[in-house]
This record gives sequence, structure tokens and C-alpha cells, in this order.
Amino acid sequence: MFAGIPSNSARTQLESLSPPISFPHNQIHFSCETMSGIEKLPDELQLATAAHVKYIQSLDTRKDEYDYWLTEHLRLNGLYWGLTALHLLRHPNALPRDKTIDFVLSCQHESGGFGAAPGHDAHLLCTVSAVQILVLVDALDELEKRGKGNGKAQVGKFIANLQNRETGTFAGDEWGEEDTRFLYSSLNALSLLGLIHLVDIDKAVHYIAACTNPDGGYGVSPGAESHSGQIFTCLAALSIAGRKDLIDVDKLGGWLSERQVACGGLNGRPEKVEDVCYNWWVLSSLEIIGRTHWVDREKLIKFTLTCQDTEQGGLSDRPGNMADVWHTVFGLTGLSLLEYPGVEEIDPVYCLPKYTTARVFGSAK
Repeated sequence: MFAGIPSNSARTQLESLSPPISFPHNQIHFSCETMSGIEKLPDELQLATAAHVKYIQSLDTRKDEYDYWLTEHLRLNGLYWGLTALHLLRHPNALPRDKTIDFVLSCQHESGGFGAAPGHDAHLLCTVSAVQILVLVDALDELEKRGKGNGKAQVGKFIANLQNRETGTFAGDEWGEEDTRFLYSSLNALSLLGLIHLVDIDKAVHYIAACTNPDGGYGVSPGAESHSGQIFTCLAALSIAGRKDLIDVDKLGGWLSERQVACGGLNGRPEKVEDVCYNWWVLSSLEIIGRTHWVDREKLIKFTLTCQDTEQGGLSDRPGNMADVWHTVFGLTGLSLLEYPGVEEIDPVYCLPKYTTARVFGSAK
């Protein structure tokens, strides 16, 4: 989702959301080890805003291509990723608002939940993306008027029914898979809708606490390995619940800061390669606990900028690979948290622009 972490099978198909790119001809590559200072980056590696905007606008224009239909199961999530990226690039109106709202509402089921595209089963990860999109375009009133059943209340009921009332965690859909991604997604969406009272927050917090590991991190479930993505979901959920007091800030901050590797990029867990998407999972977690300064800002910015395709637009996981909308948005969220010029401020808990969460919750959130 957005804000969630797609399964491994889903992530392997993300590159299909963008056209093939011939990198040897249109992208300049630089070794992280040879760059010293952001000011030494060539003009080609400044943030290519116009190219990124054009790239995102092109993603829904390739309906005659096979790859477009292979990624239909990511359509609603992809719209959230692209729209958030456009807001961060300060082009919030680059996609048509009316068509965006129409598509989101076309994905809703009578249960209140949303599927990835019309005709797809309802799932929590799609539902939180739907809510985030409607919040981004300030259209929750359209959900009230045109949504299934009782508007926001119907969505809230769908989400609340997915909570395991014994353990406090949440399933992703009617088939019962449970994951801290789903717990966070539920609190994210319900709080945006003003309906968080529908679920048992204390039990959800208790479940998150049970997922804590000796290294200060969190896993997908109690006893599971610490992972940057799951750490974000747990920290953000605790933030929404008002229970950041449960976090071992320094121990966790140390683990997260060790995710930065020699070239400046971040990985998700020890002994793994760097990936631009961890700009979000690691930095947002560090921002939540006030430890963003524990990573090398300059090296991470340079690594991120080398992952751009400056002509066709978009960012990839690592320099030289194909760009996709997933890595584009999370590369940009990282630049935002690093206070890179020209990038809108992101809310580290909701993965929405700060001006959006300020509109929903008030500036004192």
C-alpha cells in the first residue's frame, strides 16, 4: 500500500508500473565512493522534478500494454503512491481530481472495504490507500455522499471487523492473514476518518509491545525478526495510539542508524543491500523517535539522487535499475525527511504531506 509493505511477490512486479528504460543511454551513473559533497553533483543529478511529474502522469496511459494489466492488483496503491509523490513535488493538481475520486469509489465493496481495482476483493491495504487518496484530494465528503452504505461509517465497520478482539492485531481481509502492517493501516485509516474509537486500542498496543525484540526493533508478529518496514508500522501505530513511551529510543535508534551502508543508502535489516524504499521505512522511524541526525544526511541524499532517471523520470531501488512508482514516492519521502530543497514536508506517521494532516487534525496534531 502506501503505507504498507507489499508482499515479496508484489514487489517483484513493481517495475511493471513503468515503461522499459535503456539506462546506458539516458542515465548517468556515479559511484557513491567517488562523490564528496552534494555541491559536487552534476546538474543531471539535481532533483528532476519535471521529469518525475511527467513520468507519474504517464503511468495510466499504457492500457494497451501487457505489463499494465499484470499490475492491476496494485492499481489503487499505485495511485496513492503517485499522488503522494506529486504532492511532495509540489504539483498536487497534476492528476485530474474528479477522475481520481471516481476511480477510488469504483473500487469499493458493499462491505465498505476497497479492492485494488474494480472487481478485486476488498483488502485492508487497498482500503487505507483509498482513504489516504480521498484525504489527499479533500474528498471525504464524496465518500459520505457516494460511497457504499453509510459512507465513512461503512469503511470504519469494515476495518473494525478485521480486528482480532483477543490479541488486538488485525487481519488484512476475510481470509485472516495477520500482520503488523494491517494493525498500523487500520489505525491510520480510522484516525483519518475520525473513527478510531471503533477498535480496541489498548489491545492493539499490547500486541505491538509483544512484537518488541531485544535489539529494540519490531517484527511482523511476536518473535519475528526485526525489519525496518515492520518497525515503521509499529512506531507509527504507537504514535497514533499515544504510546511512544513504550519505545526504547536509543537502542532502536542505534539499530536503525546501522542500516546505512558504505555508499550512503539504507537497508532493511543486517547483511542486506541498500534500497531507496528504505529511505522511508528507516528515516520515518528515526524521525518519529527524534534520531534522524544519526545517519549521514549528505551521503543518503547523493545515493538517492543517483537512483533517478533524469530523462524518463522516476526513481529506482538502486542506480542503474528500472524506475517504478513505489521507489519514486519513497525516495521522495526520504528527501523530504532530509529537508532537501523543493520537496514538500511529509508527515512521518501518516505518509501524507504535513499540510494534509494539519487540515485533518489541526496544526497541533
